[in-house]
Amino acid sequence: MRLLVVEDNRNLVGNLFEYFEPRGHEMDAAPDGIVGLHLAATQSYDAIVLDWMLPRLDGPALLQRLREHDIDTPVIMLTARDELPDKISGFRAGADDYLTKPFALPELEVRLEALLARSRGRRKPRSLQVHDLRLDLDTLEATRGGRTLHLYPAGRRLLQALMQASPAAVTRRQLEHVLWGDDPPDGDMLRSHIYELRRSVDAPFEVKLLRTLPRVGYRLAAPRDPADAP
Repeated sequence: MRLLVVEDNRNLVGNLFEYFEPRGHEMDAAPDGIVGLHLAATQSYDAIVLDWMLPRLDGPALLQRLREHDIDTPVIMLTARDELPDKISGFRAGADDYLTKPFALPELEVRLEALLARSRGRRKPRSLQVHDLRLDLDTLEATRGGRTLHLYPAGRRLLQALMQASPAAVTRRQLEHVLWGDDPPDGDMLRSHIYELRRSVDAPFEVKLLRTLPRVGYRLAAPRDPADAP
């Protein structure tokens, strides 16, 4: 299970990571609502653990924005608010479940498992496609012309960002943020990741999809005419 935890309490986030990661779950964390919204909208998660009271953008507002953009990732809200009107507000914002603090970690785990089982039964497969290149957002499997592409995690993240923007360009800064947030490493590590992505996505195929835009960034799109090919 790939989980996004949107929570500003570092101790609680640490406890969640210590409990879930040894059980084989992949974890991401966001310390405020704006970062959480960005990750939830640009990455693929099986479920989101969302705190109610957050800096910059609170949980219900974040959740409402996700639902307005048809992002149906299951969400369980965590909060110390245990009054009925608060619970109703959370569900009306789009929450799938509601857990009041303090809570037992095993209970959160079984609630997440139940959410995931229900969502898999009702959700349609989600995918992105550009020309004959396809990325399954649920399994994160990438194929081109029916052939499975072997990508590293960084390559999958770049590919998803480029496919979501296609045919528009994505700037270098935007792609660096996808990989490293606000703290990119020294040197041109992005160029190395793009090189590896191009080897998988384009090198074995006649039609090239990934173009470098000097001083701008990169664009993933099917060539419209011979002059548009890289």
